[in-house]
Amino acid sequence: MPAVTVENPLTLPRVTAPTGAAARKVLAVTTAPSGFEGEGFPVRRAFAGINYRHLDPFIMMDQMGEVEYAPGEPKGTPWHPHRGFETVTYLIDGTFVHQDSNGGGGTITNGDTQWMTAGSGLLHIEAPPESLVMSGGLFHGLQLWVNLPAADKMKDPRYQDIRGGSVKLLTSGDGGALLRVIAGELDGHEGPGITHTPITMVHATLRPGSEVTLPWRQDFNGLAYVLAGRGTVGAERRPVHSGQTAVFGDGGSLTVRADEKQDGHTPDLEVVLLGGRPIREPMAHYGPFVMNTRDELMQAFEDFQAGRLGRVPAVHGMGEGLPV
Repeated sequence: MPAVTVENPLTLPRVTAPTGAAARKVLAVTTAPSGFEGEGFPVRRAFAGINYRHLDPFIMMDQMGEVEYAPGEPKGTPWHPHRGFETVTYLIDGTFVHQDSNGGGGTITNGDTQWMTAGSGLLHIEAPPESLVMSGGLFHGLQLWVNLPAADKMKDPRYQDIRGGSVKLLTSGDGGALLRVIAGELDGHEGPGITHTPITMVHATLRPGSEVTLPWRQDFNGLAYVLAGRGTVGAERRPVHSGQTAVFGDGGSLTVRADEKQDGHTPDLEVVLLGGRPIREPMAHYGPFVMNTRDELMQAFEDFQAGRLGRVPAVHGMGEGLPV
């Protein structure tokens, strides 16, 4: 970790918060519980225990791995449906293959992102390639769910294949932080991800002892999830470590700092920074569906059971035209 980097960050555009920008205070720090997803790959539930009013428009985020698989161990998910939101799969290490019933999909590897707008609904599958199952190896990534406003929930599905080389690379004023803008905008620099709901998603790597204060849209919320390492968040330097999420309050800037000494597992502090404009609509969420009302949720289940969210392609041995 990480896959996308540069030898000399000082060659990159530099980002600093404007003088006088109100610093966002840290409202809470939570620790992600561990669990299993799909066919049994380990995850950390990054947003567990956080009130949704601080998360909106984000719904959930899982850190997948970091795990070193033995041969025959790599796992994925079976075919399953989604409706009403977007899934963002950011792969730091390893390889994942995605296919959906709308014809989207592809293979992502070190530093790539697949951005799927489920919209009105589809079926999809995510799994390691056969070669990785046979060989084993390192697997580490994130899956983020981003809500859609009511006006966009039934839009046609869309798939974006974002290669690691296309992310916007920036640095802090002293070059101590590498900032990868995956989606949205940071200090006027745009990431490649196209979003229905306005958000910013940044993967930051901070060298030991480095600090970065970033401008942050005042109409966005602010979250920082620690992928690896130790550091502090906020001007008050609230301690955080791997597997923890910091929730920021209002303001025009946010601060992250890496401890002088990191543990032996990682040389740097690795943090995912998220911000989005809250939708502030009622939400009915159950399993793979995120709608606005209970009736819409029941309709989603009915449509899925009737096969109206798509069919599993025959290439996967399920018999073309069979709903799952």
